[in-house]
Amino acid sequence: MLQSLNIRNVALIERLTIPFERGLHTLTGETGAGKSIIVDAVNLVLGGRGDRGLIRTGTDRAAVEAEFSTDRPEALRWLAEQEIDAPDGQITLYREITASGRSTCRVCGVPVPLTALRELSALLMDVHGQHENQFLLDERYHLQVLDGTGDEAHQRLLRETEEACEAFLGCHRRWSHLVRENEQKQARMAELERSLEELRQAKLRPGEEEKLREERERNRHAGKIDAALREAREELTGEPDAALGRIRAAAECLDAIAPLGENYRALAGRIRSAFFELEEAGYELARLMDSGAFDPNRAEAVESRLELIARLERRYGADIPAVLAEQQRMEEELDRLTSMDSELASLAAQDRQLLQHYRSLARELTASRERLAARFEQGMVEQLRDLGMERTEFRAAFAPKPEKPHLPRPTGDDEVSFLISPNPGEPLKPLAKIASGGELSRLMLALKNLEARRGGVDCMVFDEIDTGISGRIAQAVAEKMANIARDRQVLCVTHLPQLAAMADVQLLVEKTTAEGRTQTHVRTLDMAERAEEVARMLGGAEGSGDSALQHARHLIEAAEELKAAQRGKA
Repeated sequence: MLQSLNIRNVALIERLTIPFERGLHTLTGETGAGKSIIVDAVNLVLGGRGDRGLIRTGTDRAAVEAEFSTDRPEALRWLAEQEIDAPDGQITLYREITASGRSTCRVCGVPVPLTALRELSALLMDVHGQHENQFLLDERYHLQVLDGTGDEAHQRLLRETEEACEAFLGCHRRWSHLVRENEQKQARMAELERSLEELRQAKLRPGEEEKLREERERNRHAGKIDAALREAREELTGEPDAALGRIRAAAECLDAIAPLGENYRALAGRIRSAFFELEEAGYELARLMDSGAFDPNRAEAVESRLELIARLERRYGADIPAVLAEQQRMEEELDRLTSMDSELASLAAQDRQLLQHYRSLARELTASRERLAARFEQGMVEQLRDLGMERTEFRAAFAPKPEKPHLPRPTGDDEVSFLISPNPGEPLKPLAKIASGGELSRLMLALKNLEARRGGVDCMVFDEIDTGISGRIAQAVAEKMANIARDRQVLCVTHLPQLAAMADVQLLVEKTTAEGRTQTHVRTLDMAERAEEVARMLGGAEGSGDSALQHARHLIEAAEELKAAQRGKA
């Protein structure tokens, strides 16, 4: 349940902390006092739209923190999956928005994305806004409402049908793409074979282009290279004054005095080693001169090869590795196209099998929905009877099946619309055509009452669900709300004195002005203050003064007796 709500700089609220208890809470107050601001703050911390218009004038950010206590397995499992610690089921949700449009979300102090905040909050609280009745007028949501009344077996069947639909559609898309590809297969295969033949004949090798460029550069400077090699060899080995001869003579001079000292012998050895090294360099120069002779045929072959490589790179890739990778890809594509007939046959068989599986699940889902619809219709009629719509007929009508089956849908093959007949003798008609505002409010309350019976979240918020309701029906609505609050924490913004009198906790929303600024405050009323507030709410219809106060006390006493009787039956 919700334990407290801490609001800072939201609309007319500067700082406000509201404690909550179990049971039915009503928020009452004059029109414009700021009751809707409390609901806006709740929606914000639950992950609703962070409208910058909510930020209090003169400030740059607004923040709301909600503290919950829960033992719901789904919520605790979600926290465990996110590795968020919540000792004893104590959960704190925090949301902050700034004037620049930034939004910060935290769960138990841990930063989380907005989507994660919404996932968790949906397991903790259900908010029914004052305009939510209108969704009942949109038949697109009726199937969702009916499915929501199903048990775990029905929910599992819904998930299995959705998964079967996704599996079929994924396979069907691949099969359709392959069919279109197969229609152009022959032309594509001929194109691939021409390209691959060109690449196979080229026989490109990694690193080849770099070596050819180096060779071309040498060919361009062949004369300069040959002259340098010849001159170097002549300096090293030519006669009569070549370097090798003079170095050998130097070694021989030292050999003559080598017996006279170790240092002479060592130096002679070093010079002789240099002689042998330079003599080998001379042989290498000779080999380079022999092998480096300019060959015009070879030079032309190098240029032709480089031109071929450049042409292939322009067509297939930035360099030889990229061209070879593209060649490999084309080889694989050609292999796949060659075996496409067998792949098509396999996918077609898989497509039929997945469609058959989906249709089987969809039929099971339809049968489950038909059973749900019978129970749902009965439950709605019973709830509406208690809400003053004793003779109303309610039907969850299934649309006729089309002659030609449509493609699988995640929600199955059914279309459902809610029909009512508020008056005996009148035919059943769609809600959108005949339901009044008061009837819509009671229909929604009947739905919420059925939800409370099935379980669900620990806390439910109703923002003026009593729209269009008055008189004896107001008392019926109040009793229904008290019934929901027996097992749930309920927060209700209301203008009905009967509903305010039924509260376990009554919160008064007030607006004050100080130092030129308007602020909204909320306080919990004691029994005497409750009677005065209910009397104010009665004032417009019941008169004023002592009679209104006496009537208010009577309403509160009667409400307490009713709740005591309900607890006794439980």
